[in-house]
Amino acid sequence: MPRPKPLAEAESTLRDFALKFPEATEDHPWDHIAVKVKGKMFVVFGGPDDTLTVTCKLPSSGRLALALPFASRTGYGLGKSGWVTASFKSGDPIPLDRMAEWIEESYRAIAPKKLAAAWDNPEAAPPKKAPAKKRKT
Repeated sequence: MPRPKPLAEAESTLRDFALKFPEATEDHPWDHIAVKVKGKMFVVFGGPDDTLTVTCKLPSSGRLALALPFASRTGYGLGKSGWVTASFKSGDPIPLDRMAEWIEESYRAIAPKKLAAAWDNPEAAPPKKAPAKKRKT
């Protein structure tokens, strides 16, 4: 059964936002959507069809986030490292602005400092490396 439209739209909006960060890429582990930077995930979208979960690393705001009714420590031992999961059922209000703030905090926590700085100042983004030339043997 497909995810209800409001949950699918929220997931799509947040996924698109996460993919705007420098060098962000999408992966699909465990039938979830993970957005990564330099091979490390900084946000995961998932949940059963009637639920949307958003999981982020929140080293600064994590303790405050856990006071929210939709937030909990992430399982699998990730919660002790600052990972928080927000869970929304169909019909629940989804605070997209707050989720975007979480995604940005998580990106900054995971991304190399130069890439995180590039989000604030795109002109200062590190240049893309040219592909390595093959050596003649």
